[in-house]
Amino acid sequence: MFTDAEKRALLEIARAAVIAQVTGRLASDHGRSQDWGQTPAVRLPTGGQRDDWGQTPDVPLHTGASGAFVTLKRNGELRGCLGTLECRRPLEEEVARLAASTSHQDPRFEPVRSWELADLHFEVSVLGPLEAIDPRALDAFVIGRHGLVVEQGSRRGLLLPQVATEWKWNREEFLAHTCRKAGLPGDAWQRAASVYRFDAEVFGD
Repeated sequence: MFTDAEKRALLEIARAAVIAQVTGRLASDHGRSQDWGQTPAVRLPTGGQRDDWGQTPDVPLHTGASGAFVTLKRNGELRGCLGTLECRRPLEEEVARLAASTSHQDPRFEPVRSWELADLHFEVSVLGPLEAIDPRALDAFVIGRHGLVVEQGSRRGLLLPQVATEWKWNREEFLAHTCRKAGLPGDAWQRAASVYRFDAEVFGD
């Protein structure tokens, strides 16, 4: 579980990364330019002092996360969501990288524009490890607690736990939509596809 201070720190890092990507400035370097399309060197502010990241406490962040996703919303509508199932960097660096990428690399959306920044809301999902399940078992997963991954051959689809809650899906609908996210028929979970669940800690601003 993350503390409130850790959640605030990760959300501020995500926001600063998006601002830097969109405006071309690295917020923590007081205007020095950096290409956030590359993996940035991200740090938390130290000593609890205020700088361009905002008032962010100096807190140790968890390093055992299996994956992470960053979701952007504007006026209640999805504006981008990208993530990874394998964190290969410290979590704060992974969140910064994903936030910057989400602002301009989600193929479903146009890049975020500077005039949209004030209206953006941020959500971070930190994923636990994948667990193989038998989706036909009634206790295989819990709506609102678990996200799902469906995999068959080279195709893979993932939906975060909050998606099923937001759309008020039942178990079968959640499975079917995850299959379609993978580019598979909605009933692939009943046949050859492998299904996994994961826990996620989700928090937003």
